[in-house]
Amino acid sequence: MHNFNKEKYDRAKKRVDELKGFYIHLTIYVVINTFILINIYLNSDIFWKWEHFITLVAWGIGLFFHASKTFGFNPLLGKDWEERQIQKYMDEDKEEMEKYK
Repeated sequence: MHNFNKEKYDRAKKRVDELKGFYIHLTIYVVINTFILINIYLNSDIFWKWEHFITLVAWGIGLFFHASKTFGFNPLLGKDWEERQIQKYMDEDKEEMEKYK
């Protein structure tokens, strides 16, 4: 029983560490990009140039993938897709086995 509780604790600790890592990443993203954009705004004649937002967008994509991993969100290959693929391969195996009966 003690081993079971230890495993539950370890899984919960790992999950909390993942969440903590994501929120630290998010905070750093907001702080650094705010600093960059304020600096560009104060020192540039034209603020709305796409070059000024490259860091924001590129890092934002990385942050999106970090969030999708942390929160189990996968719009392209979600649980439904996974279940459909498993069922597809199981059906293919079943059809293959039926050939040799």
